[in-house]
Amino acid sequence: MAEPKNWQGMAHFLEHMIFKGTKNILPGVFDQVVEHNGGVTNAATSHDYAHFFLTTASPYLADTLPYLAEILLQAEIAEDEFIRERDVVLEEIRSCYDDPDWLGFQTLCESLYQHHPYGKSILGDESRLRQYSPHQMRCFHRTHYQPQNMTVVIVGNVQQDKALSLVETEFKDFNVPSECPPTGWKAEPPLQEVRRNKMYLQRLEQGRLLMGWVGPGIDKLEDGLGLDLISVILGAGRTSRLVRELREEKHLVWHIESSFSLQKDSSLFTIGAWLDVPYLEKVEDLICDRLVQLQVELISEAELNRAKRLLCHDYIFSTETPGQLAGLYGYYETIASAELSLSYPLIIEKLSPQDLQRIACEYLSPERYAITVMQPC
Repeated sequence: MAEPKNWQGMAHFLEHMIFKGTKNILPGVFDQVVEHNGGVTNAATSHDYAHFFLTTASPYLADTLPYLAEILLQAEIAEDEFIRERDVVLEEIRSCYDDPDWLGFQTLCESLYQHHPYGKSILGDESRLRQYSPHQMRCFHRTHYQPQNMTVVIVGNVQQDKALSLVETEFKDFNVPSECPPTGWKAEPPLQEVRRNKMYLQRLEQGRLLMGWVGPGIDKLEDGLGLDLISVILGAGRTSRLVRELREEKHLVWHIESSFSLQKDSSLFTIGAWLDVPYLEKVEDLICDRLVQLQVELISEAELNRAKRLLCHDYIFSTETPGQLAGLYGYYETIASAELSLSYPLIIEKLSPQDLQRIACEYLSPERYAITVMQPC
C-alpha cells in the first residue's frame, strides 16, 4: 500500500532485488551461507507487507542473521542485476495471465477496489515495470525499509536476551531515509450496486463464477472473524451449506467454496464456483438467496460449533512450527499488534448466532457485491 500510485509492483520487484546482495555480499553469497548452515530462506509480498524468512538450527542463528540484516538494510540494487531480475519478474507476470483463476480473482479485486491499492496486482504490470529504474527502487527502499516499518521475529530454541542483543547489533545500519512521491490513493467508498464482469477464455472447459464482498479491516477484528466463521458455514467441506445443497444435492456445480482474507484496511470475502455455463445465473441467485437466509434466520448452535471447531483446529495446526509462529506474530505486529494473534481462538469461541446474523446483514448484501463470470469461448 506504500507504493506511489504509478509505481505498482515496486515492492514485489524489490523483494526479488533484496536477494541480489550488497556491496559486501555478492549475488548468491547469502543463499550459499544459509544453505551451508543447513538453513532455508525465502520471501513473499502482499498488499500489506513484504515477508522475508530464514529457518536454521539455533546454533547457526548468529552466523546467518547478520547476512539477512545486511541484504535487507543495505540492498545494493545494481543496474545490471536490476535488468536481469526484471526479466524474471516479467515472466512471473506473463505466467499469471495463463492462469484463469488468477485472472478472475484480479478482475474481481479491480472491480471491488476502484480507488484503493488492494485492487491492483501485487506484481504490477509489464508496461510500468519496463519504465522503472534502479534509482526509483533505491528511493523506495530507503523510504520504506526503515526501523519504524520493520518487525523482526525470532522463534525457537534461542534465549531471549541473546536474541534481542543479536537483533539490536545487526539491525541498526539503516540507510539515510529518502522520499518517494506521495501514494495518491483514496479510501474505498462503500459499494452501492452489483458490479459485473464477464470474461471469455479459450482454455476454459467449464464456467466459473467468483463473487466478492468488502469486509472490515483489522480495526474491527471481531467482525472479520465472524465473516471467517460464515465462510466455513457456507463453503468449507461437504456438510457446509453451499457445498451440500449446490454440489451434493442439486448437482448444479462441480466445485464451490467460500473464503475470507483478513487485511489491514478492509478484508475480502469471496464465494467461487466451477459449473456448467447454463447454471451460472441460477447459482448466483441461489447464493444471494442463501445470504438473505443468513440475515433472517439464526444459525443453529450445532452448525456454529462445527465451524468454530474447524477454525480453532486450523489455528492450532498453523502454530506447530517455529516458522509458522514467526509468520503469525510478524503478520499481526506489522498490520496491528502481535498480541492480536493470540486473541483469534478467544474471539471465535465467543461469537454467537446473533453476532453472525448482524455481521451478515452489515457486510454480505445480496444487492451490493462484485462478480466475475468466466466462460469458454
